[in-house]
Formats: sequence, C-alpha cells, structure tokens
Amino acid sequence: MSEQTYDEGRSRNLQELLRALAERIRYLDERGALLDNAAELQRLLGDIRSELFHFEVRCTYDTPEIAEHKRIVADAKEPTEEQWPSNQWMPDEDADPTW
Repeated sequence: MSEQTYDEGRSRNLQELLRALAERIRYLDERGALLDNAAELQRLLGDIRSELFHFEVRCTYDTPEIAEHKRIVADAKEPTEEQWPSNQWMPDEDADPTW
C-alpha cells in the first residue's frame, strides 16, 4: 500500500473496527455496563478515531499523477487571447456620434 493512499483492505479493516465498536457498545449497554467500561471504550474510540483520520486524509489525497492530470485540465480550461470574447464593436458605430 502506498503511504499516501488508502487501499481497499485498509478500508475493510476500518469498517470492521467500526462494527466491532458498535457491537461492543451494544453488548455493554445490554448489561448496563457502558460507564463501567469507560476506559476500554476510550481506548477503542482512540484507535478508531486515528484510523478514521487517516482514511479521511488519504482517501481524499491526490497522488502526484492525479495532481498533474488536474493541473493539465485546469491549464486547458484557462482562456487564451484567441478565446477572449469579442466586444462586438463595429467601426460605423462611432462615425456619426449624437451629441
């Protein structure tokens, strides 16, 4: 896996971590032990929070190749002198000005 991207395997792992947390919360809640296990939940939340951060950053990261492609497209969209809009001025318009 590239350090700058978030691959499918890591995405599946994050989904499993979230499901495991949800299941653990349900389990503790059914037994009335949510607050008795606050330290465990804090640890689990910390691990998942860190992984969620990496997911958010890496899944939106543009690799150098993608960034170059986006730059090329942006450059192509910039207007050039040939593409400047015409002002529609006609020489005859100023020949007989009305004062």
